[in-house]
This record gives sequence, structure tokens and C-alpha cells, in this order.
Amino acid sequence: MIDDLAALLAPVTPEKFFAEHYDKAPLHIRGNAGKFAQVLSWRQINRLLDMSHIWTSTSLKLVLDSQTVPAEQFCTRATSRDNASVLQPDAKLVQAWIAKGASVVMNDVDSLTPGLAGISAALEGAGLGKAQANVYISWQSHKAFHTHYDTHDVWAVQVEGEKSWNIWEGRADYPIPHPAFRGQPQSHHDQARGKLRGTVHMKTGDLLYLPRGWYHDALAEAPSSVHVAYGVHAPLGMDLMNMLGERVLYDAEFRKPLPRQDGSAAAQFALTQRAGLLGQRLQELCRDPKVLQVLGQFVANYRFSRGGYDILAARGIASTASEAGDAPGFRILSPGAKPVRRGADWVLKTAQGSLTVTPAEAEAATWLLSRPEVTEAELAAKAPGLDAPGLLARLEAGGLLARSA
Repeated sequence: MIDDLAALLAPVTPEKFFAEHYDKAPLHIRGNAGKFAQVLSWRQINRLLDMSHIWTSTSLKLVLDSQTVPAEQFCTRATSRDNASVLQPDAKLVQAWIAKGASVVMNDVDSLTPGLAGISAALEGAGLGKAQANVYISWQSHKAFHTHYDTHDVWAVQVEGEKSWNIWEGRADYPIPHPAFRGQPQSHHDQARGKLRGTVHMKTGDLLYLPRGWYHDALAEAPSSVHVAYGVHAPLGMDLMNMLGERVLYDAEFRKPLPRQDGSAAAQFALTQRAGLLGQRLQELCRDPKVLQVLGQFVANYRFSRGGYDILAARGIASTASEAGDAPGFRILSPGAKPVRRGADWVLKTAQGSLTVTPAEAEAATWLLSRPEVTEAELAAKAPGLDAPGLLARLEAGGLLARSA
């Protein structure tokens, strides 16, 4: 499982990333189909969506051809676990919109599974800021969003399918989530984006980094596409201003009334003098060792609090092994591959060479390699007399499968 920046960026080194790309320029890293197999899978997406009570019209959204679908058209009125009235997504309504081509946006998923949390930890552990993630599920020929920029760095992790990203030359000057930036019309973005810098074709296992404010738009190129967009919010200079706002409570100069203004030159001069004095006091505070210590700790610890539970260990009891229901699945890395008969044997071609299988294994392999993913339990149910763990291990060693979430 990926849980540090080096593994996330590989084969690019963190040193090269920080020197040439961080806050400077986009970066596209080619991966392989197995790189992000443990981050998220179709099976896990269904499992998360089946947790009906955690989804609302805010955490789950639908977008069809760049138009947000009104919540009332895919949600029904329900009572939450704390007896509040909420709009809750309805599976039948959601899937009816998906059939029309609507994209699905699952918000704030960065700690919902170990794989998702692992990449969150990798980004936050590198001191990049708070990592918040959304899942975007889209379909060929249906664009969800017009050209836009984000108010945070974007790390797009392609976990299924393919998607093309248009990267434009334009970049907004360090925007923040404020109406002054979020209220800009589409006509402004279409002009400010500038010329097309290039198109990035993302495939399963690829990674795309976009600095904050960089203009982009994307469109699914395969029948389906799933990517996890990690928005990384770095600490800002405005955070220092908030700290100073608390610190000046203890400075009498900032608690004094400002000079009354009666229109005279003397009154204006007094106000100018007071503003200069307060500015000087702010400069002194910015150099205060205690303020710098607090600021350093704030920047170093700027991350979300997530995870860390081991209930049995808290009671001095050793943790138990994972339950069977938590057993990992396997993602098919060579969909459509089929065993071929060579004399009396059946053979599967792999990246490492040829794998000889029995007739029963050949039949089972043909079935499982036609699927996007499979579990040991499913294979055992399909072929009861087969050594399911053994066959899966051999296919995994041959590079035909990868363990998934």
C-alpha cells in the first residue's frame, strides 16, 4: 500500500519533484495498472455507496454534461440517525442518472479506506498540507466540468479506466476559497486559461499533479473512468495574520481607540502616525521567538487528524487477524487474456513467460480474466474443486493480477 511520497511519485524522486514541479509546473507520471490497485476498486466503490446513511446531497453529487443535477432529482427525503430530516441519495434514482451519463462525485473520502488514507498520509507526511479527497466517476463522451482552476494543489490518482486532461497555460494568482474567486463567471475562465499547454492522457495507475490555480478540464476516454482527486491545502500567510490577530489582544496599543477624524490635517496625521506604530508593532511580533515557534509548529502539524485506533491494544489485548470479509480482492491486469492449448497442456502468457495450467485451471482462469476483479471466495464458488488460493497466487506472480482494495 502506498503511504509515503517516494512511493506515490515513483519513478520520479521527491527531490526532483520539489526542485522542478512543486508550486511551479504540472507533472504527469506514468504508472502501471497495479500501482493504485489497493487505493480503490469498483467493488469498494459499491461497498462505500451501500453505506447509505453516510451519504447526503452534499457528500454525493451528480453532474451531467457540466450541469449539476438538482438534489431533489436523485435524493429522497429521509430521517438521519440523529432524527434530522435530510436528502439522502436513492440507489435507483442515482443509477438512472448514471445510465444517462451522469458523473458521480463522492466527497471527503480521504479516510474511508486504508488505501485512500494511505495516500492522504503520504501527502500530509511530506509536509504538503491538509489532504482532502473526492472520487470522480465519469463516462465516455460526458464532460462533468468546464475549464476551471482549483484553490488548492491537485493530485489526481487514476484508479480505473482512462481520462484525457487539457492543461492550459493560464494560472490564477494563488486563489483561495473565497467568493472573490469562486464567483468568477465561466467567461472569465475561458479567457484567462490562455492557450492549450498540452493534453495528458491518464491511464490506470497514472498520477497527475497540478499546482494551485492551474487551469484544466478533463473528459473520460474509456467507457468508464475513476480518479481520486486529492486537494492539498497548504498553510498560508493569512494563517499568520490570524495568529497575530490573537496575539495583539495582549498588546495595549492595539486595544486603544484610533484617533478621531474631524477632517483636519492634524487628525489625518495622527491616524497616519498610529497606523505606522501599529505596523511597526506587527513587524516586531513577526520576529518574536514565541510567535515564530508557534508558527513553525502550526506549519509542521498542518494536517487532518485521522486514524490511530487499535481498540484491543488499548485494553492490553493483542489485535486479531482480519476477518474473512475483509480479505482483499484481485484486480485483473490483463483483461481478456485466455489460456491456449499447446498439445496436451494449457498455457497462459505472462510478463514473466508462460504459465502451464490444468484444464480445470484453464476454465477458471478464462472466467476470472474476463472480469474486472475477483476474490478468492468468488473463485472458490465458481470452481469448488479447485485450489483457488494457489491459482490466484500463481496468476499474481505472473503479473496477471494485483491485490486490490
